[in-house]
Amino acid sequence: MHQVQLDERLYKDAQRRATEAGFSSVDEYVADIVSHDLVEGSEDQTPNLDHLFTPERLALIDAAAAEIRDGDCLTADQVREHFKQKREAWIQKG
Repeated sequence: MHQVQLDERLYKDAQRRATEAGFSSVDEYVADIVSHDLVEGSEDQTPNLDHLFTPERLALIDAAAAEIRDGDCLTADQVREHFKQKREAWIQKG
């Protein structure tokens, strides 16, 4: 078996991401990332993005979908109007 060395900062970041993604170890996390990267780099295979949909990310998506269903969101026109007003106020200050 081969080993890969990470500096302390990178290891801590990988450790945090591994925990957030539900991996039992940094080794498992790094192996998963590398294997997915190699598959995605292959021209004859469609990338598998399942590893990106962690329980935490799915929970965020579900929460956002619930907010939308409850009407707790803005339409594209409302967003444009909001930023139009912000822009006009910014220009007047300048």
